[in-house]
Amino acid sequence: MRKALGLGVVTAGVVVLVAALVLAGGAPKPLPAGLTGAGQPASWAVPVLRLLADLAAVATGGAVLAAAWLLTATDKKLSGQALRACQDAAVTAGLWAVASIGLLLTTASVILGVPLSQLAARAGDAGSLDQVRALALTVVLTAVLAVILSGARTVATARVALVLIAAALTGPLLTGHGATEQTNLWSVLATASLVVHVFCATAWIGGLGSVLRYGRDQLAMIERFSRLAFACAVTIGLTGLLTAEIHLGGRDDGFGLITQWVTTGYGALVFAKAVAFVLLVWIGRMHRQATLPALAANEPAAFWRLAAVELLVMAGTVGLAVALSRTP
Repeated sequence: MRKALGLGVVTAGVVVLVAALVLAGGAPKPLPAGLTGAGQPASWAVPVLRLLADLAAVATGGAVLAAAWLLTATDKKLSGQALRACQDAAVTAGLWAVASIGLLLTTASVILGVPLSQLAARAGDAGSLDQVRALALTVVLTAVLAVILSGARTVATARVALVLIAAALTGPLLTGHGATEQTNLWSVLATASLVVHVFCATAWIGGLGSVLRYGRDQLAMIERFSRLAFACAVTIGLTGLLTAEIHLGGRDDGFGLITQWVTTGYGALVFAKAVAFVLLVWIGRMHRQATLPALAANEPAAFWRLAAVELLVMAGTVGLAVALSRTP
């Protein structure tokens, strides 16, 4: 059942990503006849690998968060499910590193406009790109993370791993659309808001995944996650609204979030993401009103079913977020 849910999460993310890119106009375009470039496979690999890296990051963050805080520890030592969570996180951190290597190569290929087979000849140019440098740092941090987690035995080590996860997440965010003008106040504000947004999304989605994997007999863990999820939801709503409004030109052109979400592909994806967020908030309300009391009364089926649906919706939202980052 858990393997099926994991496959469903990846499938939901990929399907939503591809559909969003095609419908919103962010899909890679074929080059005009006579021009050479990275090619369609490499161009499509960039968002797909970005999605896989993000899902691996979420899984890693959720598992380490479970070990460091959500699960109870004995004498500050990891044991039982917490130890299992760190071992799982070591695997997903390795997958995160592998996906980031692929993303690094394809990103360089697309930016430089050369096929992957010719990228080695342009290694110097690739190494000068900010996006490639940020991804290279992520590769190093996630590789170190995988090694540390494979030998983690204490809560303190899990907390160190959380810091490394935050650092690995931050690098690529500093080279995105919101960080292209570092001297611009709005750009700095948008980037800072995006970093907080991603941290909270990783904790919320990854935390729910860890509850589904490690929390079957951990009512205290579920209650801790419920409080965390509420704080994350509020923060995600506020930072998402702020970042979207800045990117849609609200600071210059009036309420861009309202006027452009039906007139631009980017705005349409913002609207779709907002709808998904509202759905997730509604699911959270259902948990608080119905499934959590049922779980406390030893009637867990409704909680686990709704949590699985919630995780699939979250995976689709991650797909939307990746498509948003690739849509002009």
